[in-house]
Amino acid sequence: MIVLAVAVAVAAADQLSKAWALAALEPGARRPLLGSALGLQLISNPGAALSIATGMTWVLTVVAVVVVVVVVRTARRLGSGAWALTLGLLLGGAVGNLIDRLIREPGPLRGEVVDFIAYGQLFIGNVADIAIVVAAGLAMVLVARGVRLDGAREVAAGADA
Repeated sequence: MIVLAVAVAVAAADQLSKAWALAALEPGARRPLLGSALGLQLISNPGAALSIATGMTWVLTVVAVVVVVVVVRTARRLGSGAWALTLGLLLGGAVGNLIDRLIREPGPLRGEVVDFIAYGQLFIGNVADIAIVVAAGLAMVLVARGVRLDGAREVAAGADA
């Protein structure tokens, strides 16, 4: 199953990269990769992207669990390889960050996510975040092209069949 293979690969890459970041980077110190545009900077994020919902970690944990359940249930109905890839990326990203919420300090369901990829002065993310953003972009393209979960194409209203 494509969804599961992609999800496992993303979650593994996310957790391995976080383990590397924790071992190799000094918290808060920035290492430039592409000048000021891209760098490495280790932080613990108690919130969501852009530190939204800081202090509501348990809510983010519940949301991640709901996403995982919905994606797993939806995966059984897929007939589209593109949707399988998209949902695999989403599932892997959600699981990668959910693992942090479950195992990292300050404790289960309240754990802070390890972020280390600094995008200019905008935000700092991780591999799971990249997978989630790519999944969102692919989903928008698939919806715009009328590709349904079963792989069939939607016919535009008023179009001849």
